[in-house]
Amino acid sequence: MGLTIGVDIGGTKIAAGVVDEEGRILSTFKVATPPTAEGIVDAICAAVAGASEGHDVEAVGIGAAGYVDDKRATVLFAPNINWRHEPLKDKVEQRVGLPVVVENDANAAAWGEYRFGAGQGHDDVICITLGTGLGGGIIIGNKLRRGRFGVAAEFGHIRVVPDGLLCGCGSQGCWEQYASGRALVRYAKQRANATPENASILLGLGDGTVDGIEGKHISEAARQGDPVAIDSFRELARWAGAGLADLASLFDPSAFIVGGGVSDEGELVLDPIRKSFRRWLIGGEWRPHAQVLAAQLGGKAGLVGAADLARQG
Repeated sequence: MGLTIGVDIGGTKIAAGVVDEEGRILSTFKVATPPTAEGIVDAICAAVAGASEGHDVEAVGIGAAGYVDDKRATVLFAPNINWRHEPLKDKVEQRVGLPVVVENDANAAAWGEYRFGAGQGHDDVICITLGTGLGGGIIIGNKLRRGRFGVAAEFGHIRVVPDGLLCGCGSQGCWEQYASGRALVRYAKQRANATPENASILLGLGDGTVDGIEGKHISEAARQGDPVAIDSFRELARWAGAGLADLASLFDPSAFIVGGGVSDEGELVLDPIRKSFRRWLIGGEWRPHAQVLAAQLGGKAGLVGAADLARQG
């Protein structure tokens, strides 16, 4: 199969891109994300039509945040869109006249990195995305592992603290409450409130108040040497690395790939994640260590991965 389209459904925009067999994006088309579930279906179809103009496209892959069934057709549940057993594949296929594959967005991003990014050369890779929440993907034996019902690799909702912080999923103590962009902001606010004298740079980048701290302020403040910002990244990395050590016990991959917005800070977050991973890896003194690598495709990973999964049918 030649050219395919990948669709990335974001909170503010829906992006579609024509992707070739080498993972190159040949054209893109973006539309604003509508507020309603049906409106999003319309927007997906409009983005596909816009991106495909002038190209001979053979299939469409859609990355959707949520639980996708084992047939890669129905979104069983989406946390941020009112989709409950949404027959997304059928709806889009009827409108665009092309075969459609629906995949969890973190799975799609993981596949994109495995095929065309940091995972090249590895047969067994575990990906995590540190964004607003925490997502993941499992590639073992060169295959994307989705589980019997299609909803594997929801790593963010592994409970790491019994009766811990309440998660948006309704459970308590989920990993993403301790290792995510949302967690990073919480750490920074707590520390800035406790020791404002150590957060002068951080507070100065916002409106001067603890409540005004945002993720972008923490990143910039850490680069400028702000103690609270640096310590907040270290706390996130401690939880992230400990979680990777647990995943190593389960899957024993040759590499972990860390993506998502938080990973854009590079070694500021990756170096302490590696240290935490080594600290908590059972038998780490005597066993081989998986590499902990930075994702390479950035925000394109999900689109490219969805397109490639559509190519494979």
